[in-house]
Amino acid sequence: MEKESSSNDGIVIVYTGNGKGKTTASLGVALRAIGHGLRVCMVQFIKGEWHYGELNSIKKLEPEFELIVAGKGFIGIIDDDHAFEEHVRAAKTALDIVEQKISLDTFDIIILDEINYALHLGVLQLADVMRILQNRPRHLSLILTGNHACEEIITLADLVTEMKEIKHPYKKGIKAKRGIDF
Repeated sequence: MEKESSSNDGIVIVYTGNGKGKTTASLGVALRAIGHGLRVCMVQFIKGEWHYGELNSIKKLEPEFELIVAGKGFIGIIDDDHAFEEHVRAAKTALDIVEQKISLDTFDIIILDEINYALHLGVLQLADVMRILQNRPRHLSLILTGNHACEEIITLADLVTEMKEIKHPYKKGIKAKRGIDF
């Protein structure tokens, strides 16, 4: 028998797929939540060595929004100069930070940015992430972003949205735009 839900219960949200907008969607939820007096923490699992606009704007939302950049950057791309083991350590540290933030019980929403991709790349173990999802406090909402969300997480989640790329300016040779892409 399922537990009865109340309006104070948190939910698990997954934004996945090959299209743009997963992190952006989570930031939209954060902005809405802060407008209602809620506190949000974002832990970035992969991103880490590039400068994104949200690094500046989130500072303007402190202390209601805390951002922790824990990753070593995208794995296996042109400027990745880290050993795979460094990425594994960084992802484990990020997961430890999430557990610490959950135990403090000061946030209403925690965003695990690019965690699906970290799982897909093998820098995290699914069992560790599932344990966090299954044992989260009832009032806490978790948002998981990144490509390749696995079936176990999709099944457990309350809301799953797949971003599907239909058209992308990069394919026409248009480079990433400041304020739109980063």
